[in-house]
Amino acid sequence: MLNVIHNIDQNRFEVNHDSHTAELSYRLSEGTIIFTHTGVPSALEGQGIGSLLVKTGLEYARENNLKVQTLCWFVSGYLQRHAEYQSLME
Repeated sequence: MLNVIHNIDQNRFEVNHDSHTAELSYRLSEGTIIFTHTGVPSALEGQGIGSLLVKTGLEYARENNLKVQTLCWFVSGYLQRHAEYQSLME
């Protein structure tokens, strides 16, 4: 099973697997988490890692009462497909 690490120092959630790192980057601003980029190396594509990162980031937002904004097309697409997280949107 893949483990998502919250790398607070670099403002990202990450999965390290087979010497590759996938990431969901964000910045915090006044009670809002702004997702800026999802990056999954081609060697890790197609394994659901991007979705796992986004779900983890959204759960973090929910647990910490943060509103969500996204500048990332992948996060936007995930939100469109998962109505249970749309109430987090600012």
